[in-house]
Amino acid sequence: MQQLQHWDILLHNQVAKKDFINKLLSGNTEGELTPFIGKKGILFSDLSIEKFIEKEFIYQSIEAAPETNRQLRTFSSGERKKAFLKYCINQQPDYIILDNPLDHLDQNSRKELHIQLEDLAKNIILIQLVNRSADLLPFIPNKRQIKDNSFELRVLSSIPEPQYFALKTVPNPIETIDCPDSTLIQMNNLTVHYNDRPILNNINWTINKGEFWQLIGPNGSGKSTILSLITGDNPKGYGQDLYLFGKKKGSGESIWEIKKKIGQFSTAMIEMFQQRHTVEQMILSGFFDSIGLYISPSTLQIKKMNEWLDFLEMQHLRKTPFITLSVGQQRIIMIIRAVLKHPPLLILDEPTEGLDDESVALVTQLIAHLSKETTITIIFVSHRIEKLLAPNSIFELTPNTTGSEGKIRIQN
Repeated sequence: MQQLQHWDILLHNQVAKKDFINKLLSGNTEGELTPFIGKKGILFSDLSIEKFIEKEFIYQSIEAAPETNRQLRTFSSGERKKAFLKYCINQQPDYIILDNPLDHLDQNSRKELHIQLEDLAKNIILIQLVNRSADLLPFIPNKRQIKDNSFELRVLSSIPEPQYFALKTVPNPIETIDCPDSTLIQMNNLTVHYNDRPILNNINWTINKGEFWQLIGPNGSGKSTILSLITGDNPKGYGQDLYLFGKKKGSGESIWEIKKKIGQFSTAMIEMFQQRHTVEQMILSGFFDSIGLYISPSTLQIKKMNEWLDFLEMQHLRKTPFITLSVGQQRIIMIIRAVLKHPPLLILDEPTEGLDDESVALVTQLIAHLSKETTITIIFVSHRIEKLLAPNSIFELTPNTTGSEGKIRIQN
């Protein structure tokens, strides 16, 4: 029996990945990938899963996992990937393109998917596209990299060390946000249920000024629920022993009083900024918490924006449309937008997912610098342990039949 030829391809963030995938699926390939011309391929990615969820919702159909009688949107992240991969296999393709398949998965789910892919490789050709060298699959011998939009496959003989940057002094805020209480967030025995389904059970977590936390837990363990309680968005916080910036939830505080004390980043936020706003407009919009810049900024605000661009050594990108930046540069600008006013609390929800090694080095170095040089409290949410980051403590959620429980791990 002829051994199947699989491919592990490391993509830099500058590469137009969507165009490369379309070229591959349309049979418009050359060089080492010409054997795929005329073959039937299918894409396994977070985006294709999202489109499938939307399709099932619109047509009220159950296609990905008919044996469960459940739509794909009702599964956790890990379960969705398993179910959709099974759907892809059932289409009997000649090959499957795996676009960052390990992203957004906890460690156990990553191990399970790794085993499943190694078994699948016995019968179907796999082409894995990844941005992180750590995600390359050891059982695939053909390793290549693509550095630009020529889509030229280059032999990946060694993993280059990412470049590090000498960051300067963090610019001061224009004005200080008043937050006299040293304890920002306090949760005492918080319990959350949805339709009799337990999510969180007796959560005790106190977050103080200047601390650097990492929030971890398996997919579906309730991380998003905890974040929504902290931001004041979750009505399940009412009637519980939850204090946000010194005030008990439901004691008359407004949601806007809470929001102005929190800077937030998630990858989903970038989808909200699809107009051709320039880099300087994107940063300045952070002063007004608006999607785009519709108010004339003051001279002082423009001065502060320039200080941040100098800090990042990105003055040359000032007039560049945000949507044309690399993924890593977009993340950096969005994080700066979130910390522009030095909020007491900064929430970073998976800021390194989908980035290549060089961009990860830039983003994590910025976060580490902010944690050391400011009094901003940081909650970093990620399944990955990034080597450049050293949180003071880790809050870990562990699923249980009665709801996830929380455990604090103090770091040395």
